[in-house]
Order: sequence, then C-alpha cells, then structure tokens
Amino acid sequence: MTDSKYFTTTKKGEIFELKAELNSDKKEKKKEAVKKVIASMTVGKDVSALFPDVVNCMQTDNLELKKLVYLYLMNYAKSQPDMAIMAVNTFVKDCEDPNPLIRALAVRTMGCIRVDKITEYLCEPLRKCLKDEDPYVRKTAAVCVAKLHDINAQLVEDQGFLDTLKDLISDSNPMVVANAVAALSEIAESHPSSNLLDLNPQSINKLLTALNECTEWGQIFILDCLANYTPKDDREAQRTWTTTARCSRSWPHPWFTLLSAEPELQYVALRNINLIVQKRPEILKHEMKVFFVKYNDPIYVKLEKLDIMIRLASQANIAQVLAELKEYATEVDVDFVRKAVRAIGRCAIKVEQSAERCVSTLLDLIQTKVNYVVQEAIVVIKDIFRKYPNKYESVIATLCENLDSLDEPEARAAMIWIVGEYAERIDNADELLESFLEGFHDESTQVQLQLLTGIVKLFLKKPTETQELVQQVLSLATQDSDNPDLRDRGYIYWRLLSTDPVAAKEVVLAEKPLISEETDLIEPTLLDELICYIGTLASVYHKPPSAFVEGGRGVVHKSLPPRTASSESAESPETAPAGAPPGEQPDVIPAQGDLLGDLLNLDLGPPVSGPPLTTSSVQMGAVDLLGGGLDSLIGGTNFVAPPTAAVPASLGAPIGSGLSDLFDLTSGVGTLSGSYVAPKAVWLPAMKAKGLEISGTFTRQVGSISMDLQLTNKALQVMTDFAIQFNRNSFGLAPAAPLQVHAPLSPNQTVEISLPLSTVGSVMKMEPLNNLQVAVKNNIDVFYFSTLYPLHILFVEDGKMDRQMFLATWKDIPNENEAQFQIRDCPLNAEAASSKLQSSNIFTVAKRNVEGQDMLYQSLKLTNGIWVLAELRVQPGNPSCTLSLKCRAPEVSQHVYQAYETILKN
Repeated sequence: MTDSKYFTTTKKGEIFELKAELNSDKKEKKKEAVKKVIASMTVGKDVSALFPDVVNCMQTDNLELKKLVYLYLMNYAKSQPDMAIMAVNTFVKDCEDPNPLIRALAVRTMGCIRVDKITEYLCEPLRKCLKDEDPYVRKTAAVCVAKLHDINAQLVEDQGFLDTLKDLISDSNPMVVANAVAALSEIAESHPSSNLLDLNPQSINKLLTALNECTEWGQIFILDCLANYTPKDDREAQRTWTTTARCSRSWPHPWFTLLSAEPELQYVALRNINLIVQKRPEILKHEMKVFFVKYNDPIYVKLEKLDIMIRLASQANIAQVLAELKEYATEVDVDFVRKAVRAIGRCAIKVEQSAERCVSTLLDLIQTKVNYVVQEAIVVIKDIFRKYPNKYESVIATLCENLDSLDEPEARAAMIWIVGEYAERIDNADELLESFLEGFHDESTQVQLQLLTGIVKLFLKKPTETQELVQQVLSLATQDSDNPDLRDRGYIYWRLLSTDPVAAKEVVLAEKPLISEETDLIEPTLLDELICYIGTLASVYHKPPSAFVEGGRGVVHKSLPPRTASSESAESPETAPAGAPPGEQPDVIPAQGDLLGDLLNLDLGPPVSGPPLTTSSVQMGAVDLLGGGLDSLIGGTNFVAPPTAAVPASLGAPIGSGLSDLFDLTSGVGTLSGSYVAPKAVWLPAMKAKGLEISGTFTRQVGSISMDLQLTNKALQVMTDFAIQFNRNSFGLAPAAPLQVHAPLSPNQTVEISLPLSTVGSVMKMEPLNNLQVAVKNNIDVFYFSTLYPLHILFVEDGKMDRQMFLATWKDIPNENEAQFQIRDCPLNAEAASSKLQSSNIFTVAKRNVEGQDMLYQSLKLTNGIWVLAELRVQPGNPSCTLSLKCRAPEVSQHVYQAYETILKN
C-alpha cells in the first residue's frame, strides 16, 4: 500500500494516539507516526501540539525519519521558537555526523528555520560545514549563508561568512563554485552598493574552469556573474569568449529535454526559445528537426513550433521545412492547417531562393480543392506577389479558376487585389470584378475597400472599357454606403479622377514598397529587454514586466550591457556612425565613469542629418469612454458626407463644399509665441572637469531646439579644440552642428554658445525617460555629465488635433492608459492657462464649463509622433487644478505632467 493511506484517517482523538506512537520504543511505529503527522500537516491540520514529541525523534540514524522530522521543524519553528531551541544540540551533532548526507541535511534545515533566537547557535556548525571535506556539504552550506544573510545580515558579516564564500569561488569542485557564486549574487541583489563579486583574472579563470562541469543551473549563475565582468584587455576578453563559446555547444540540449516534457513545460520552453532564436538564430540553425510537430501535440505547442521553424528556415534547410509544412497542410486541425499554409508563404518571403518551390507547393495545395486550404493559399500568394512583383504571374489563371469557391473576406479581398493589380494581363478582369460588385452591400468593409481600389486600378489601365463600372462603384461607395472610410476613399478617388487623371494614375498605380521579410519580429529594444528576463513570466508573455505587474512594484528593470564599438561593427555593419567613411575607425573616447554607455566617438566634423522620423497614425475608436462628455462640443462623432446629386454620365465630381473639411490640411497647426525657457543650471562643476564649468538650459524657438551653453574656464591654462557628443537617448536628440568656440577660452573667461539640436539621432530608452548623457572634449581631457531636459522642448508646432479626431482618439485609448495629476499653487484662470500652454505648443482643442468648472481639452505631439491628449480642470478661485492625460505610450505621462507644472508656474 502506498503512503496515500496516511491522508485518509480523520478520527477523533488522533493527536493523543499520535503522541503515544511518537514515544514508542519501536522504530517502525515511531516512523509511521511521524509520517501521519506530516500528512496531517500537509492537509492543513494543526499538529503543533506534538512539537516536543516530534523533536525527540531527531535522535535517530534513519535518514528517512530524520528528513521527515526536519520537514516538521521547518514548518513549525516560527510558531514555536522556544521549543525550536531544543533542536539546536541535534543540529550541532548532525553537522559532525560521519554521513555527508546527514551533515548536508542538517545545514540545509538550519538555513530554512527562520527564527532569530537560534541563528547565533547555528554559526559554528555552519562554519565547519563551509570547510567540510565533502563538496556536497560545502555546496549546501554556501546556499545556507545566503539564507542566513536574509534573516540576519549583520551576523553573517560579523562572523566572516562572506569572506569564506568568496574563498569558495576558488574551490576545486565546480558545483561548490557555482553555489558560492549564486549565494554571493543573491546577497549582492539585496545590497547593491556592496562589491561582493569583485572579480579578478584569477577568480575568472576558476569560474571558466567550473563552467564546463556544472549543471545547467550552475552555468546560469556563473554566466550571469561573467556578464558583469569587464575584461582588462582584448586578450582576456577573447579567452573568456572562447571558453563560454565552447560551453555553449552543449546548451541547447537541456532545452531539447524540456521539449519531451509535459505540453505546458514545452510551451514555456518554446516561448523562451522563440526569443533566443530572434536574437541569435545561429545557435539553433542545425537543430530544425527538434521543432517538427508531433501528431499529439496540443495546438498551442504546434503553433509555437511552427513559428520557430519559420525563424530558423534558411536556404540550407528549406527543402526539409517545405516537405514538413506540406504534410501539415493535409492534417485535420483546420486552424493548424491554415497556419501551415501561411508558413509556406512566409518561407517564400524570407528565403528568396525558395520562392519558386514555395509557389509550386501552394499550387499543389490549391489542386486539393479543400476550401479553407485554397483560400489561405490565395491570401499567401498575394503576399508573394507583393514581395516578388512581375515574377509568378503565370499562376493567376489557376487562382481565377477558384474564384467562385471563395467565401472568406480576407481571401476575397486578396483575389480582388490580384485581379486589380494585374488587370492588364487578365482578359476578363472587368467581368471578374463586376461579379463581386453584384453583392457589394453584403460584402465586408475589407472587401468593399479592396473592390473600390481594384476597379479604379482597372479603369486607369483600361479606361474605355470600364467607365460605366467605375461610375457604378463610386456611386455605391459615396452615396449608398454609411461607412466613413469607404465613403472618404470613394470621394478622394472621384476627385482625383475628375480633376487630374494623370495624378490619379501616379497615386493609385504608384510602385509599392516590397513587404518586409519578417513583419512579426519583436521590436529590437523590447527584445533586448526580454532577453534579460529569460526564464520568467515576461519571456512567456513576450511583454516587459511593467506591462503585467500592477504598479510596477518589485520590478527590477534590466537591460543588456552597452556594446563596444568593435563588437557592434562586427555584428551589424549598418550600425556604423553616420558620416564615418568605410573602413575608417572612429576615435574612441577612453573608458571613464558610469555615464559612458554608448558615447563611443567624438565626430569633430559637421553631423550628417538623418531621415525624418515618421509620425505614428492615430487610430479611430468606437467605444464611448466619456459617456457623451465631449460629444456636445463637436456636435456628434461621425463625419457625414454631403448629399450628392445623381451620378453624372461623365466623370464629374459629385462632391459638395462639405468635403473641404476632408482636405483642410491647415487646421490644427499652431504658431509659436515664445516657449518657456528654464534658467541656466550648472551641469558640470569646475572641480569635476579640471577647471571647465558648464552651465546650460534648453530652448525651443520656431520649431528649432537648442542647447544654450555657458562655458567658463576656471583653470590656469587656455582651453581649445572643443567638441561635444550625446549618448543614445529616448527621443534621438543629437547635435545638429559642431560645438563652435571660435577663440581659445582664456582663464576666467566665459563664453555663451547656442548649440542647435536635431531629433534624428540614435534612439534608446533611458531611465528616466528625459535623461541625456553628454561627453565634452577639449585640449585637456574628455568630460562626462548627464542632465534632464524638459519634455516641452519636444512639443511640435502641429500638435493641435481637430475635434473629431480628438474625441475618437480619446475613446480609442484604453482607460488604463489614463493618468491623473494635481497641479497645486497655480492661481490662473482658464484663458490665462490656455494662452500660457499654447506658447509651449500645448493646444486647446475645445473648452466647456461644467458645474462652475472650466474644462480645457488639449492636445500635443512629441517629435517622435506620439500624441498626448489632456483634460485640464480649472476651478475659478481655487489655486489647484486637475490634469488628466491619455496617451498610447503611458510612460511619457509623468514627464508631460512635469512640463505642464513647469510652464503654468513660471
């Protein structure tokens, strides 16, 4: 009979019976009684009354019984601290037992009994175990030090256990080394200022030696430790890398072991592998077969494996991958079959050499005449046409044969796009599109929009044959439809065709950009952050902890260490600094201080302007989050197209004056009347920069951002050859011109300089968001400092949103993205506040009075295209006002609030 029998007894008086059995002279009876006690404890019964009787059972040579008693002790020692002291003598005795398993068990339990009263009694046994002859005892004792430190840090330091732990890094046993590193790392996390892991070349050698012989967990601790070590020179760095690379050959195998475990574990492993493959695909490039789908895998495992297969697909293994995908496309699971067909298309887009083979495979699948397979294949072929235009048009005839079987909106839209795009090569293109037009109002919006564009394309290619058809579709789109997107597109096409057909041809038939080979990759900065959280929930969700940990409490923000210039250029040539000639190495600033980051080179020539940043589009929503609060301001939420007269026989524009709003591009652009400028502050004191003092502030005037600097020479020598460089920052701020100091800066001389800035530099999220790290060079040295720039210098002049767009955007942004702040000691009325804010490019879209409160609805736009919407409540006579902010990037809200407060109070 199994041990489950101990969980089935619930009779009365059981405690007294157990007490008697625990004090029995028979060893077997005593062991059975302890098992019953543990079983009762496990199901939640209070058996603390048996504490002294159970502790008496510790005096035994039976390892199993001793483990059970220790388990009981760990559970009840906190509630019975006075009784727990009874066990101290036994611990001391067990720490000197000939059996290393018992010694290790004793020291492990000591670390788990979190009672202050007995910790000091455990120091001597722990000291002996740390120097035990058996490595199993030493590695257990190392972990015990970290647990004891958590209970009483001062005691651990006074007893010299930290020094003993550091000595264990040089232990001959790799597992002892790994546990010592793990313990020191855990202690260092709770005391960031302490320098416990002060590594040197000798200790690094020990870690590298232990790396190949540890378990996977030990390797993780050692690698984390190595990642924080800065090699002294290139030779040491190369040796460290060579050793870790040799070790990495065996790393995939633990992952593969997890892929044979339960489906839930497989899924967690696959989600982590997916991240690693995006960052370092070469690690698993030869392991494709491991990710082949099994017939009994759950759908969530199948889909994750499929995604990884596509990421690993290359010219070398594409034949193997396609054969596997074709097999999947014949399975019975409809969702999985659809994903498999799409995967074939993604392979064609990713591996150009395989495109023809992929198209052939898709045609074979279309011949099966399985409806959902045919429809997915057509959607995929449309994407292949967009990637390789004018290359595989021979398959269009086969696609047209299956036109009648299409009943899904995405497949119908894809087929219409193909017919419209290649209308000149399809003899009966007008008949095909006309067949879709018959049920125009029953089609989904996606199909209607595609049909409208397809027929306009057809008309531009065959104008004489399709004039009636294009008039019919424009009439259906503009007069008979209540969908604003469809109606607006119809009006735009009609105006283009009626006023300037040549321009219409250039717009509608313009050469389209090729689609990206990987549209579903995680954004690089987010990927770098997620890589730091491998093995946590963040790596399963593929979201940073701040996205799902409420309030962000306890979240430790991690990031990959900054890359050196040589490593970046070796891995990604495109990251070379703009303006550097090919093959020419930039001058590298010597390493100094914590602010270096990526301040890699001082470019003394004029900066090269980069491409303008694209602004993100604002999506329209339909859910009323304000309960009609703003509707009264703008008279409703829908844009209603003007009624039109009957469709003329020729292509005249049926557009009334109501369309002027649609084409009004000037509304919403504000003018600048003088943005607030903060007084200059000292950024770099003379004592830290060998006599150079730098003060400064930031300004924005007529759309231009400047850093106004004041350089003072408090040294005894002349300063010349000034240059400046910024680290990568959250909004891409960078000098737009060299730092011009026209004459040498003599001792006690001060010079004022206005340095123009651009926002097209390299972007990296900083903490805090508006942190700017700067390097300044002169003939004496290179100096580093950081400063916080006010966010309002990034508010652009075209940040005024029109009312309809404001209302729709406010509704569309989720409620959880709303932040509310109080601005105190601000005795301004609504008009004065609005005027003051507008001078810094915060524009009032609408205003109303509710129960004596003035409500200002405002918008602003940052230089990177992020829109922020605001509601400012001003109570006449009350010096405080309430600010509510909504933004799709909620991390900027705190800084926008600070900008409001600064502007309104100055």
